[in-house]
Amino acid sequence: MRRAPAAILLAVLFASLLPLGAFAQAAGGTPTASAGGTPTAGPAAANAGNLPVPFLDFNVRTARNNKEVVLSVQLLLLLTVLAIAPSILILTTCFLRIAIVFDFIRRALSLNTSPPNQVMMGLALFLTLFIMWPTFTTIYQNSLKPFGDGKIGVEEMFTGAEKPLRTFMFNQMGNDSDSIRLFMSMRGLQKPNTRADVPTYVLIPAFVIHEMTVAFKIGILLFIPFIIIDMVVASTLMSMGMIMLPPVMISTPFKLILFVLVNGWGMLAEQIVRSFK
Repeated sequence: MRRAPAAILLAVLFASLLPLGAFAQAAGGTPTASAGGTPTAGPAAANAGNLPVPFLDFNVRTARNNKEVVLSVQLLLLLTVLAIAPSILILTTCFLRIAIVFDFIRRALSLNTSPPNQVMMGLALFLTLFIMWPTFTTIYQNSLKPFGDGKIGVEEMFTGAEKPLRTFMFNQMGNDSDSIRLFMSMRGLQKPNTRADVPTYVLIPAFVIHEMTVAFKIGILLFIPFIIIDMVVASTLMSMGMIMLPPVMISTPFKLILFVLVNGWGMLAEQIVRSFK
């Protein structure tokens, strides 16, 4: 009786291998007959018993001239840009501020997993596209389209794509040049006279710090009304002697009712969009 499961398992494996063998034999084809009537093995018969899986082969050789070396370096740079594209999207656009504000509003409502992170980040992504659409259109018209038409080279394409993003980041920072001054001083660079004197590797971390500061300020303002509700509920429960009852359990429905009645998501999205210059 103990050998029955093993025998059943062997039978199932044998039965599963039968269609595989038939498939391989069908893929190999039938032998072709020679002039003398003796079957000969054709190209398909040479691969009899093998699965019809395509074979990919990449050859690596030494560059023959400097032009091929430059092409290989450009390809590596392109792959690097594609690899860090999510980081570029997060750190050089309005996505960072929107994501932090959404996390603050969910914590203020005492909601841990609702809405899910996928929904919140998806909404933040589409709001980013909504806000950044003019910038992306300028990048396409001044960088990608001329490069696709063969009017500009790779360097001009990167310059044309970098300039609108720099303009967007400078516009959001406005008169707040403390972050830029901080990174310029840490790098040992002189005080910039114009925006062109600020390197991009200095502008990006300064912009990130500015966006996080603005997002935290918005989060503090979002927390204030919900903190008041928590304090009222907690003091009411204390006065009634219900010490063992968690105040969050009672205050969360009231906060949700208030948030829905004032059209919280619509107001939040509108104010986030208006916060960008």
